[in-house]
Amino acid sequence: MSPRRAELPEHDLTDDGLYRDLVFGPLDLAGRDARDAEFERCAFEGTLLPSAAFERATLSDTAFDRCDLANLRLANARLFTSTVSGTRLTGAACTDCAFQDVVFASCRADLTGFRFSTFTRVIFRDCNLEGATFQNADLRGVRFEDCRLGGAQFSGATAAGARFSGCDLRGVGGAQGLRGAVVAPGDAAGLLASLAAEFDITIEDVP
Repeated sequence: MSPRRAELPEHDLTDDGLYRDLVFGPLDLAGRDARDAEFERCAFEGTLLPSAAFERATLSDTAFDRCDLANLRLANARLFTSTVSGTRLTGAACTDCAFQDVVFASCRADLTGFRFSTFTRVIFRDCNLEGATFQNADLRGVRFEDCRLGGAQFSGATAAGARFSGCDLRGVGGAQGLRGAVVAPGDAAGLLASLAAEFDITIEDVP
């Protein structure tokens, strides 16, 4: 089935809505609150969704390109086989969500929360994740490539096997949550101060 162009009010976002093979263009869907919505093979292109809230949403084979998802609220949502590119996620809260086979590319996701979420075969590539929170998240299936993670919080995370390459890790919190992660040599220096703080180690210059 060929994708159709979504139009309002016919394709507005509602509780229990089912959306298939739709292309959402630069529609203003700010502040929408929809529970148990399902999206299959949909594309969001320049769509405005700031401060929207989706509880128990399921999104599969879905793409977000150049969208505004600032302060989005996702709770118990599932995102499968999807891409998020060139999109603003600043201040979004994705709590107890599952991400599987997802690529986040060139996104502004500073101050985004991923608390208690699970990641399976997920890539963050060239993303601004400064101040993001991965508290109690399962990061074992994540690759962070060329990302800014300064001030990000990993307290209580499970990260054995997660990989970091070309990333800025200065000032991350909860560094013990990165136990078992694989870090490129160039990234390790940024972790030094955080690891020292975790273990109450003082680093001082030797005269």
